[in-house]
Amino acid sequence: MAQQNPDARPDLAALMVPLGRSLIRAELPLLEAHGLSMWAYAVLTALKDNEASSQASLASSIGADRTRIIAVLDDLQDRKLINRQPDPSDRRSNLLSLTAGGRKTVTAVQKAIRENERRILAGVSPADRVVFFRVLSHLAGLDDSEIGPSR
Repeated sequence: MAQQNPDARPDLAALMVPLGRSLIRAELPLLEAHGLSMWAYAVLTALKDNEASSQASLASSIGADRTRIIAVLDDLQDRKLINRQPDPSDRRSNLLSLTAGGRKTVTAVQKAIRENERRILAGVSPADRVVFFRVLSHLAGLDDSEIGPSR
């Protein structure tokens, strides 16, 4: 059997960017069914994992400009999905947290997304799924300095 050239595969970005776009397109109707934009979903998922986050740290964690998410935060607060409280250690800053309604909403959306992911991954063995998510989690956790070309 002829051995395949390992360099004859597409690069990571060529594989991941179209996949990411397709996954976002698949998730948008699921988010819209719950009245959420992609940014609102990013905020809710970040707060689910990191309660009492400052606006600045939240923006950094989701890759958004602090001022860019103000309208998103206003909407989520108006809809009683998040709370904003003054930071006791810095009154100029707000601490953000999920309300019970916000937790319920993000849990429902994540459940719908997971169901779609199970459908997408149905042809992948359970063992390969474990490896896939382990590698993907590792790559997603790399710092930009670890991804950029070495000099």
